Amino acid sequence: MRARDVRVAGCAAALLLAAAGCAKELTTVGTEPPARLTFVGISAAVFHSCGVVSKRAAYCWGLNSTAQLGNGDTTGISVSTPVAVSGGLGFVAVSAGDEYTCGLTAGGAAYCWGIDVNHTLGNGSMTGPQRCAINPIRGWYLPCSSIPVAVSGGLTFMTVSAGDQHACGVTTGGAAYCWGLSQFGELGDGMVVGLVPSITSSPRPVSGGLTFVTVSAGYGHTCGLTTDGAAYCWGWNAYGQLGDGVTTSSSTPVAVSGGLTFAAVSAGFDHTCAVTTANAAYCWGHNDYGGKLGNGDTTSSSTPVAVSGGLTFAAVSAGNEHTCGVTIAGAAYCWGENGYGGLLGNGDTTSSSTPVAVSGGLTFAAVSLGMYHTCGVTTASAAYCWGFNSYGELGNGSTANSRTPARVGP
Repeated sequence: MRARDVRVAGCAAALLLAAAGCAKELTTVGTEPPARLTFVGISAAVFHSCGVVSKRAAYCWGLNSTAQLGNGDTTGISVSTPVAVSGGLGFVAVSAGDEYTCGLTAGGAAYCWGIDVNHTLGNGSMTGPQRCAINPIRGWYLPCSSIPVAVSGGLTFMTVSAGDQHACGVTTGGAAYCWGLSQFGELGDGMVVGLVPSITSSPRPVSGGLTFVTVSAGYGHTCGLTTDGAAYCWGWNAYGQLGDGVTTSSSTPVAVSGGLTFAAVSAGFDHTCAVTTANAAYCWGHNDYGGKLGNGDTTSSSTPVAVSGGLTFAAVSAGNEHTCGVTIAGAAYCWGENGYGGLLGNGDTTSSSTPVAVSGGLTFAAVSLGMYHTCGVTTASAAYCWGFNSYGELGNGSTANSRTPARVGP
């Protein structure tokens, strides 16, 4: 339901700006005290966030009810400042899902941690390796892993994206694979979804034989870009979020209408946004809650509509009820719903159907949207978050909401 893509190309996490120069994969990493964390990538989810620092260590913060922080704790204790992900693996990028997280090593190995009820960990097991104490007083426990576990299949990925209850990745050969829950066909494997959803605990190839360069897993749909810049989507399509001009769900990839050539794509909850090779932003799907398509109205669209304002974007991230983007000059803009503490980051709580500038004058390299909060990494490698913060998902040591960017760390 959020744009949480992680991509490695040429030993670099291009989309999340991870450090290059990975002649060999690290099995152990150096750690940094939280006060000195220098981030190269960040990913916001529902009530938690994660990032990768310059020494390839992964850190997470916020709600830890299902071990989604990966710090070895299964007791459900949330934290409001970054804690190191256990296991000593060297990650170049992370992608935070609903109640789980996935990461990618420099060698292209995918690992996941957190809840495994619908096999979002992708480790080939029908039960999680651990049990999380969701409510120990009532005896409620769920399968989970509080440390990273390897995604099965021995595939070498260049991008991995964690969605709501499913995750997808693209191999170095350009093949897309997905695993987890398929309620609407979001795994893209062509299986017809009936009254009982399809679930797979191991990566399953996406149908169609397309060669992808990136993929983005949302709530109930997934989108990807092929090597020629064509966008394809599959899964839930009640609001036109697949972008093919209809509202019929599809368990196989369908081409996004309009003939546009895209450089980046992001699947949100029930809408999708993308940036063309000419740096223009387009969105499609549901346009409620203030106008998250960014085209000046609140009318949904099953085909791409241009984001208003004539801004030149380098990237966009589609969330639950809002969208944000970074211009080629590094300015962050957001549009859509602005409740929940100030999702748009402009200092107030007034929704906007057109882009508004994020306050603070920061120069961003990337932004990532969760359900009720937003995070970004500046060109100076500092992480900032804003919006809802009841579980510490802003990472600034408090649980107070923030209408403007708050620095991650103590």
